[in-house]
Amino acid sequence: MRVLLVQNELATARSVMQVLKANGGIVDHIETGEEALELVRHYDYDIVLLDLMLPDMDGYEVVRRMRSNRIEAPVIMLSGVTQPQAKVKAFSVGADDFITKPFDSTELVARMKAIVRRSKGYSQPTLRVGSVQLNLESREVMVSGEPVHLTGKEYAMLELMVLRKGTVLTKEAFLNHLYGGMDEPEVKIIDVFICKLRKKLAQAGAGEIIGTVWGRGYTVRDQAKAAVPKIALSHLLTSAPSEAMGILLHAVPAMSAAAQLGAA
Repeated sequence: MRVLLVQNELATARSVMQVLKANGGIVDHIETGEEALELVRHYDYDIVLLDLMLPDMDGYEVVRRMRSNRIEAPVIMLSGVTQPQAKVKAFSVGADDFITKPFDSTELVARMKAIVRRSKGYSQPTLRVGSVQLNLESREVMVSGEPVHLTGKEYAMLELMVLRKGTVLTKEAFLNHLYGGMDEPEVKIIDVFICKLRKKLAQAGAGEIIGTVWGRGYTVRDQAKAAVPKIALSHLLTSAPSEAMGILLHAVPAMSAAAQLGAA
């Protein structure tokens, strides 16, 4: 999970970052609203943790500008203000949640995961794609009920692809998600990670779930949708013209889609 933390209280920021990193998060920390607006324009964050009182503008204004610029990243606002009116205003400008300081770190993480899940179209902590099952709470992966042991980065890549199922992710997007712009290796390392991830999934029986879109990147697709229909030439030749045409019209779109999402 890629998180943008906008917090000018350094003690609070350090505490939150420690909790998030312990839960597998990649965190970018900044202290002003202007910096926040600049980063959300250029990077795809899973969620933004936004303090209400910032040095240059309040959190309401940050969220208002984000939404006016059609930036849909979920936002949780953090504040020591307890009045109901503050929460009502936060929701009215487009925030997704409002947490009052001091807060319990486990509750913060639980709320973040729930909001990220819902923003990606999932209501349960367990995500399924074909025979692959991902548990966002425990960070465990299973294929057909059997556990698959992944490294931290392999899991982070698979989680990113599953949460964005059907979206083609570039190698640069993976690098940004895994390293957050800090000490990034060469982009070819993503091919290495994908190769190892595919091998582990294939050994468990889910080798076709990760597709390659040539010249663009990688994507996760349902295994059933990855299958290309096989057409017997002899059957086409012996079929009536109308039947043969029907078979081809049904098969060509699937074959075309599979060609674009061919596995490496």
